[in-house]
Parts: sequence; C-alpha cells; structure tokens
Amino acid sequence: MYPLIRKALFAIDAEQAHRFSIQALKLLRHLPNCRKLPDNPVNVMGLTFKNPIGLAAGADKNGEAIDGFAQLGFGFIEVGTVTPVAQDGNPRPRQFRLPEAEGIINRNGFNNLGVDVLVENVKKAKYNGVLGINIGKNATTPIENSLDDYLICLRKVYSYASYITVNISSPNTKNLRSLQYGEALDDLLQALKAEQQALSQKNGAYKPLVLKIAPDLNNDEIASVADSLVRHKIDGVIAGNTTLSRESVAGLPNAEQQGGLSGKPLCQLSTQVIHQLSQELQGKLPIIGSGGIHSVASGQEKIDVGANLLQLYSAMVYQGPKLIEQLVRNIQLKD
Repeated sequence: MYPLIRKALFAIDAEQAHRFSIQALKLLRHLPNCRKLPDNPVNVMGLTFKNPIGLAAGADKNGEAIDGFAQLGFGFIEVGTVTPVAQDGNPRPRQFRLPEAEGIINRNGFNNLGVDVLVENVKKAKYNGVLGINIGKNATTPIENSLDDYLICLRKVYSYASYITVNISSPNTKNLRSLQYGEALDDLLQALKAEQQALSQKNGAYKPLVLKIAPDLNNDEIASVADSLVRHKIDGVIAGNTTLSRESVAGLPNAEQQGGLSGKPLCQLSTQVIHQLSQELQGKLPIIGSGGIHSVASGQEKIDVGANLLQLYSAMVYQGPKLIEQLVRNIQLKD
C-alpha cells in the first residue's frame, strides 16, 4: 500500500508532501487504533515508555497530529522544534529528497507557529503516552540572548511535556551550533537546570531536560559535551541532529543543497557519535539514538553501542509506517 502512496507523494514538492501527510494523520486520529503492537516497556529518565521507538522532532513541528502519529505505534512522540514566536523559516524550496540514498536535505530554519499554538494543540490531544517537546530560539534573537528564548519556551511547555529537549544543534539557524561548546554550553545548561528546578517545585512535578547535539562533533568535542551534561545533571541526550557532511552522498542530485542531511546516509555517523558518547558518559545519563535508522539492524546497532531509546522520522518518508512495527517487534534492549 505505502509504495503507491509514496509514488504520489514523490510526484510533488517534498514540503507539500509533508503537509499533506500531516493532514492525513490528523484524520487518522479519528479511526480505531491502527496498529496493535505488543508493549515493550522501558523505564528511562524516570518515565515509562510503552516501547523504545519514538518519533523524532521535526515531523510534527506544531503538535498538530499527535494523535495520528500515536496510531502508528510509537512508544513516544517528540514535537517541535518550537520557538517563542511564530516564524516562517528560510525561503522555499528548502526540503530536497535524495531518493538514490534514501536521504533528505532540509534548511527549514525552525518554521513553526510559535509556542502558544503548540501548547494549545498539545492540550487538545488525547494522547496519554510520553510526549517530548523540543524547544529552540527565534532566528531574529541574537545568539548572545539565546537563553531568553529557551527560558520562555521552557516555562510555557513545562506543564504539558513529559520531557523537554533543548535543540542547539540545527545547522539551519545562524550560529546556533556555537552553543554546543565550552562556556556557552555551560552557561546555557546551568541557567536551564536552575529554571527546571524552580518549575519542578512550582508545578510539583519533575520534567527531564534533554540536550540534542549535532553528529558533526569530533571526539574531543563529544567528550567536552559529555562532561558538561554530567556536571550540570542534564537528564538525557539525543544524538543527534542532521549533518552538514556530504561524504556519503557525494555526486548525487541535490547533494550540494545547503542544509542538514538526514535519513539513511546519516546512519553510520550517528552510530559513531552514540558509541563515543556512551564511552564518555559510562551510563551516567541515557542516550536517545536518532539519525539514519532505516532497518531493524541499523536500530539494533545503535542500541548495542549505547542508545537507550531510538527515534526516527526520515525513514518513514521512504518506507512508511511498517518500519515502526518492525522495530517495536524486533529491537532487543540491553539488560
């Protein structure tokens, strides 16, 4: 069935196809549960996940189709990235398929309707599983004032999220990745951790704070990030975001488009980062493995090198929802 749907979707612009898919998923929420998958519960960050396979941020930026995505069998869902106020993102076209490699390049630039709209959508959703909300900064906010945007979003989403992801690794917002390094990262994490503690006391509930990092960090940079995560008692880390590297797709149509590369070509790089991060962290905080999962074997490899949970998005563009079921039924978690 999905190959026919994919053929129709691939006949139109990638962003239009995504918009169509979101509308279809909004309708799906009205149907009886589509995929009755076995529970494979896992406890991570003090939360119980129905299974270890999650939807990565970027698929549902505004939280419009939470109930529809839940019907596909995900054990958790992450919405966003959301910013304090609505923004259009970068000029179109800004999404490009690389079908020969099952990859996607995007330079969206955090296009979203703003945190208030997302919160209203989350409040309307009937989904009662683990929900992550991914937060970012507006493009017009100077990098030195980034903390202000993250604090605004953290305060607004705190009551409605199971966990909150701090996205400092998109390559499509100018200078954003500079927040991953040294003093800038320490200052950001220290302030966000303090706010998390204050919100925890105010709301009577502790919501884990997760950092999403880039797959383009070298070993020394990964070690430095790991040290900061542990020192500031951050609850988890997502490895990782899209890559600027084109080594795995060199020569393919659209390969030189500016933006972040996701999908199958990212898989090996992502797994390497997870492995290095796991060695640095030594189990002190959990890793959510994200980037290029396209099969049970590719997902299992991420678990085997240290991931506690998995997230996917791009693979669904090429394979449809069947991959979710395959992963849920076959991924073997480490004891």
